[in-house]
Amino acid sequence: MTRKYELKRRAEKQEETRRRITKATVELHETLGPAQTTISAIAEKAGVERLTVYRHFPDERALFTACTEHWIADNPLPDPSPWTRVADPGERLRSALAEVYAYHSRTERMIARVIRDRQVHPLTREFSEPYFQHWERMRDVLSVGWGAQGKRRQLLLAAIAHALDFQTWYSLVRQQGLDDEQAVEVMAGMVRCLMND
Repeated sequence: MTRKYELKRRAEKQEETRRRITKATVELHETLGPAQTTISAIAEKAGVERLTVYRHFPDERALFTACTEHWIADNPLPDPSPWTRVADPGERLRSALAEVYAYHSRTERMIARVIRDRQVHPLTREFSEPYFQHWERMRDVLSVGWGAQGKRRQLLLAAIAHALDFQTWYSLVRQQGLDDEQAVEVMAGMVRCLMND
């Protein structure tokens, strides 16, 4: 019985150490960015030795996997399926952008660094690819119902993708000083004007 308890206690302690390392990695990715985060910095922040990090995560890919899963669990991507129930495409877009811009606001620190680092860090690019593919699926959901065909549909898809983009939100809110609601109105208005031409 004592042996069983000791094994259970040891497993719990290992899992707690793994969580600390993962959390430290997420925090450093948010502040420094994935490309600038070192194993030494992770170990220091988690309060463990470098070898302990490697014992739990033998390579950078294993660490990125745990970090990504942890971060996504805390910051699930907006789900476009409820938007399909909004019949009017303009109202659907406005509702979606409100949710997306709130998400951008909550996740700004991490996403800004991932966007920067994916240009120079192959593993960041690989692990962030599903994130960017998700925005493409959102764009497709939001393009339904406008009655746009051919070249007009191409323009609509580009306008919606631009409206959803983190950097569009960043420009409108952080650089131009709008709040999220105003930014939604600007982008929804842009798409509406494009479709009314």
